[in-house]
Amino acid sequence: MLDKKAKQRIISKFKIHETDTGSSQVQIAILTEEIKQLAEHLKMHKHDHSSRRGLLKKVSERRRLLKYLQKEDQKAFDELAKILKLRIAKKMIEDEEARQKIEDEILAKQELKAEAAEDAENERAAEDDHKNKEDE
Repeated sequence: MLDKKAKQRIISKFKIHETDTGSSQVQIAILTEEIKQLAEHLKMHKHDHSSRRGLLKKVSERRRLLKYLQKEDQKAFDELAKILKLRIAKKMIEDEEARQKIEDEILAKQELKAEAAEDAENERAAEDDHKNKEDE
């Protein structure tokens, strides 16, 4: 657990406006510092399973906040990940790029199918016009 001075120092460093104490950036920075402290504690006390559970909860909470921040404000997300040197952020960026690539491929396939269907319809219409002219 962070003491008040350390928490105030983090808040003042990452706040968005003067009275900010709970923005995503501030929460992520506080969680990051708590995670670092718990990780150090667990290096010395390997069998402290309740602290390990608390660490996992903090990591998942930070991941949720990072995902939210990435979705809402990509620029702030990138800046925060760079300042805090978060490895998870790099992985999230790679996952997002992979998801975007898959989406683009799916859209391209759908466009090709739509074009093929349109071409087939145009050919049918041309054949029908040709048959109608022959019948006349």
